[in-house]
Amino acid sequence: MTSPFGMNTYSYTMSHGVEGCVAHLAAQGYETFELMMYPGHLWPPEMDAAARRALARRLRAMGVRVVTLNMPNIDLNVAGAAREMRAYTLEMLRGVVELAGDLGVPGVVVGPGKSNPLYPAPRDRLIGYFHAALDELVPLARKVGAGIWVENMPFAFLPDAKGLMEVLDDYGAEDVGVVYDVANAVFIREELREGLRIVQPRLKLVHLSDTGHAAYRHDPVGQGVVPWASVPGLLAEIGHTEKPVLEIISAGNADADIRASEARLAGLGWRGEVRAA
Repeated sequence: MTSPFGMNTYSYTMSHGVEGCVAHLAAQGYETFELMMYPGHLWPPEMDAAARRALARRLRAMGVRVVTLNMPNIDLNVAGAAREMRAYTLEMLRGVVELAGDLGVPGVVVGPGKSNPLYPAPRDRLIGYFHAALDELVPLARKVGAGIWVENMPFAFLPDAKGLMEVLDDYGAEDVGVVYDVANAVFIREELREGLRIVQPRLKLVHLSDTGHAAYRHDPVGQGVVPWASVPGLLAEIGHTEKPVLEIISAGNADADIRASEARLAGLGWRGEVRAA
């Protein structure tokens, strides 16, 4: 039976190469995937043209759909103070965008960048760095047939839906999308109905996991304070029908934690749908 959820491969980045990971999860009923960029799992600099063609063939043969490539934004920063950091980050992200084009993946998840929490740079400067990154990434994504989808991230300088959308709308590219992570929103105490309403015009994908308020987590459903009973109805209110992606991070017990999360959501009557590709 096909799952009503997509699957993010975060929990498997250190234990599986991407082909083995997708095959493992596809055997459990997952057919929609978000692939994480991680050395040894899936890393653009490690893949030549032949390897990319082979991976694309293998994914097609497995009958799966990859909706996004996601670069963890802990190590990278498009809004870093140092020009060298911004340049390195963009080099890595350009590689991800090019890989998305090679694999026929529609979305690349990016963060707007981070500021120093003790002495942040002026907001206008950070926005300028972010817009400059979009100036490079958006045309490349259009060229290869992919899209840039920006995620709400608690550690970013634009953690909330309102601030993120204002900066994207000011940039003006209508094809830049948003990935809305419910755990990220709940961690900063953003009200989900309001956050989803705000991002709806650009919303491409929703990430699901749980978190508390004291520590930032991507835990199995039910281990935090996300108001799960309300989430399906909120997505229905804004007309969002794309499969949500489970982005649960579990070291060593991922399969069981993911199954438990699905069971909890099924108990709430969750019914996922897939928008036509």
